Amino acid sequence: MRPKNEELWLALFIAVALTALYGSVLYATRAIPAAGSLFGHLLGIIGFILMLMTEVLYSLRKRSRRARWGSMETWLKFHILTGLVGPYMVLLHSSWKFHGLAGAVTLLTLLIVASGFVGRYIYTRIPRSLDGSETDDSARAAGLAKTRRAMAVWYAVHIPLGMATFMAAFFHIGAALYYSTLLK
Repeated sequence: MRPKNEELWLALFIAVALTALYGSVLYATRAIPAAGSLFGHLLGIIGFILMLMTEVLYSLRKRSRRARWGSMETWLKFHILTGLVGPYMVLLHSSWKFHGLAGAVTLLTLLIVASGFVGRYIYTRIPRSLDGSETDDSARAAGLAKTRRAMAVWYAVHIPLGMATFMAAFFHIGAALYYSTLLK
């Protein structure tokens, strides 16, 4: 039997490893790693790629009913794992400075992660059969309808919040490239 919430445990393990790595860089340099340093850029780039994978790959798999590249349960776990690790790396990339556009992107990122936790909680409240499909048990019909409405409201918030996050992130990346690279 596989452990429950394995994606959360793996995300926690990776976050602890990243924290140890961040701490070792902090110890070696005696300064908070700058967002514009090699280490800071690597954190930001890898974190952003993970976040992009979170959004794009899971959405593609969800919309492709005929695709046979993994179960939806596996893709949801992947979505949760990369949706936690990527934003944590972006948070470390921020150098704990939250002003301007970069601060707005960080705030939106934290909001989307919090929204994801809410969505996961609502999703786990939907009654399911042993094979994982939604049940339509008449005894729980009222509760199921209420949970589905909550999921629809959550979805109407989570998706636009994700779009806003990525639009701001792309703008941040473009501005960072322009001001730190192309102007020199």
